[in-house]
Amino acid sequence: MALSETENGCPGGEGGESIVQTCVLGGFSESSETKALLSSLLEVHGDIATTESATQRFLVIMNRYQEQPHLLDPHLEWMLDMILELVRSETSPASLVHLAFKFLYIICKVRGYKIFMQLLPHEVADVQPVLDLLSKQDPKDSETWETRYMLLLWLSMTCLIPFDLYRLDGHLGSDGGKVREPTMDRILAIAKSYLLVSDSPRDAASVLVSKFMTRPDVKQKCLGEFLDWSLTAISQTNDQSMRDIMVLDGALQSLATLFKHGKRDDVLQYAPAVMRCLEQKRLSESSQAMLRKLGVKLIQRLGLTFLKPRLAAWRYQRGNRSLAANLSASQSTTVSTAATPVAEARDMEEDYDIPEEVETVIEHLLLGLKDKETIVRWSAAKGIGRVTGRLPKELADEVVGSVLDCFSFQETDNAWHGGCLALAELGRRGLLLPSRLTDVVPLIVKSLTYDEKRGACSVGSNVRDAACYVCWSFARAYEPKELEPFVTQIASSLVITAVFDRNVNCRRAASAAFQENVGRQGTFPHGIDILTAADYFAVGNLNNCYLNISVYVASFPEYTKAMIDHLIAMKINHWDGVIRELATKALHNLTPQAPDYMATTVLPQLLPVAVGVDLHGRHGAILACAEITHALYKLGLQTNRTEVDIISSECVDALKNIHHTLNDRKQYRGFGGELMRPAMCCLIEKMSLSKMPFKNDPVISGWQWLIDDTIKSSVKDANMVAIVSALSALCEEYYQSELGTADSQMQDVLVSQYIEGLKSHQMLTRCGSALALGCLPGFMIHGKLKQILEGLTHMCTVSQKEGTFTESRRDAVRAIAQVVVKVVCAHGSPDSALCSENVAEVYGALLNRMNDYTTDSRGDVGAWVREAAMSSLMEVTLLVAGSAPEILQPDLVKCMMCCLAQQAGEKIDRYRAHAGNAFLRLLHSTEPAVPHIPQREELMSIFPVETTTSLNWNAPSQAFKYITQLLGLPQYQYHTLLGLTVSVGGITESTVGHL
Repeated sequence: MALSETENGCPGGEGGESIVQTCVLGGFSESSETKALLSSLLEVHGDIATTESATQRFLVIMNRYQEQPHLLDPHLEWMLDMILELVRSETSPASLVHLAFKFLYIICKVRGYKIFMQLLPHEVADVQPVLDLLSKQDPKDSETWETRYMLLLWLSMTCLIPFDLYRLDGHLGSDGGKVREPTMDRILAIAKSYLLVSDSPRDAASVLVSKFMTRPDVKQKCLGEFLDWSLTAISQTNDQSMRDIMVLDGALQSLATLFKHGKRDDVLQYAPAVMRCLEQKRLSESSQAMLRKLGVKLIQRLGLTFLKPRLAAWRYQRGNRSLAANLSASQSTTVSTAATPVAEARDMEEDYDIPEEVETVIEHLLLGLKDKETIVRWSAAKGIGRVTGRLPKELADEVVGSVLDCFSFQETDNAWHGGCLALAELGRRGLLLPSRLTDVVPLIVKSLTYDEKRGACSVGSNVRDAACYVCWSFARAYEPKELEPFVTQIASSLVITAVFDRNVNCRRAASAAFQENVGRQGTFPHGIDILTAADYFAVGNLNNCYLNISVYVASFPEYTKAMIDHLIAMKINHWDGVIRELATKALHNLTPQAPDYMATTVLPQLLPVAVGVDLHGRHGAILACAEITHALYKLGLQTNRTEVDIISSECVDALKNIHHTLNDRKQYRGFGGELMRPAMCCLIEKMSLSKMPFKNDPVISGWQWLIDDTIKSSVKDANMVAIVSALSALCEEYYQSELGTADSQMQDVLVSQYIEGLKSHQMLTRCGSALALGCLPGFMIHGKLKQILEGLTHMCTVSQKEGTFTESRRDAVRAIAQVVVKVVCAHGSPDSALCSENVAEVYGALLNRMNDYTTDSRGDVGAWVREAAMSSLMEVTLLVAGSAPEILQPDLVKCMMCCLAQQAGEKIDRYRAHAGNAFLRLLHSTEPAVPHIPQREELMSIFPVETTTSLNWNAPSQAFKYITQLLGLPQYQYHTLLGLTVSVGGITESTVGHL
């Protein structure tokens, strides 16, 4: 075995690196176990349990080789011999025979019937036994279909014996009073009967037909009759009943295989009749995808029958088909071996007799390219490639032109997908001449970004995936000099798809196509470097693609502007909000690569869209303007340039007027407002961080109104982060009368307004007001701390008594911590700093929230408050211990540690883990060290420092082993017992079981 068989290949590792272990097998390592299994069939066949166990084990063994079935080849012969020995034995009961054929089918499924059936015995002596065994089967027995399937394949091979079948009949005497039927008639009857069944033996029966009907003796006597029978079956059925669908399926399959394997001279005379029957049937209008696929397959086989087999002399041929030869040969010496003018002239002089039916065939195949099912389009594309290869150059070029018509914007995504598949097939076969690349490449570039909105989603991922396949096939089909004029277009488009496509399959397909072009063509700029960064595994993570890989790729100037233009044109107005946000962040990261282009071209291009009609475009453009402006500001800091020096005054005015324009058009209402409000808050934040010269400008009042109105409008939790970030940045930049001193008027207005909002009857307004107070900068809190803490504490106390507003209590607890950590000072005023006079009050407010066990229809919602209280206590304690440890009183620390120990016995895994991690963080903190922790030494012996990383608090089996040891410590005994009692009384089985 070359590499590990037991380890799955998966990306992982530290530092963002991928460690890949491929699951590649080196040989068939289970041969001894397989022999034992096959030998045991004699013993296990009678018992259902042992039979299922053996079958399941054999399936597991064989399925491991689905991707490398050739490894079974050296072992197929002895496996086949062991199984057929059981089948041929006259003493074998029926159950053993069926089990043997089931094992035979499993092997056949893995290796593929085309290869496996060639190993089946096909001597003259095998014909009658197989026929007799097949005649005894019940076609309606759903348990033994594998037997019938394998017997039909076996019979297909026995039909290849080089003797006339009538010689096997001898003297057809009577057998028990019945005249024995000729072998030929028996086989034909069996084939017909199994073409009409509803299970897999129907597929094997079509193989039997292809082998049997093409025999010299059979085709003379039975071919015409069989074709009449098939056409009658087709014409007299419809696709409205399941039985008729099965009949149609069998007849079409048999005809398709017959026209594939039959000699042209034998079947050509019947082709027009079959064609007429298919035209009358109108299979392309059927509701059954499989029937439409078989119809397309049969039509292409008819087309190949009408046309003489020939290798088109005009086709394009690449010199080096070997990758190694291509890499070793220099591009300067590579010579195209396209058809010479002499060969072309000889080709034109040939007598091309193109039947009229070929035009009908091509029409049906082109129609199949637009089918709604992929399997039909794929079959039609292969048919286009095969038929075109037998046409004269002029007619073939007309077919190519018809395929290119699929790329009209009046066509659906199905037509674009089918067109891509057809182009790939034509290119792969050398039927798409280099002269056509000028028309084809722009269409493929468009296909790589094809994305059509349908309702709340979009279609087109299959088109982009197929376009990647076209680029992959072109890399193998053409000499580098033929594709050289299009390298920039193809390389940029593939990179953009590999990095920015929403669908992971398309990103990986583009990466593979790019890799193929780098290896086969060798002309893609910086190909190896880009492949290293954007390989198959790296492009699997969407965030990594947009935020990291894109920056690296854009560092190469050949790709920079193309990537930026794609984001502006296709991604900031994308229907998926996640893509829009990632695109704007990517533009922020790409700004240093082309700052002048961003400032002079991109930003002026975005500003009209930011106040445009399209909602998604407006949302993305506002976010993009914010991100680009901030990125330009950061670049200006490095060169001592202000924002106004980089961005034109017209752009600055347009950025300032976005809010007024949207407000005048009433864009902050309804569904659009849910997108516009957080987007505008992002713009406000970035404008403030960029220190735009808007101080004392009326726009600041408008921005503040928007933030306040959004808080009052009961905004969703998901958008609250954007709102509080905008408020914090706005205060920092525009509400200081001088450095470190608040504008007293704005301070009074905002603090009073948000404290009043804590009393609102709207729960989300309370949440927003609490978080707004928490995000205020330190200078805005100065002189208002007592008032703010009283408001937050009062809201928690009142709402807990009422048992409502749980989310607002959670946010108030968070806000208390956010406020006090900005103003810690041991000797400050209690109205401006957290000091010895008010520290007990703050800790009391937080510790009281640790006893919030409110429940409602959602369950233990008080856990949200307790979790926030734990985080706040840990955050405040660590900050105070580092800057003013003298104000930490022993009883406060003791009460905090006891409450955390109580919560560490919590029955809900998530909150137990949160409490346990906070407990260990405070216990083992050294910079700063937390003073006055009761019984620190005993705790350190129970929880050594390595438990901070090794102990999994989410697992009750691990956590309670440690928590119960706290019962031996007097200081923690009561609270630990209280927490464990709550867990014991819970309904969580895993928790109770480990206590």
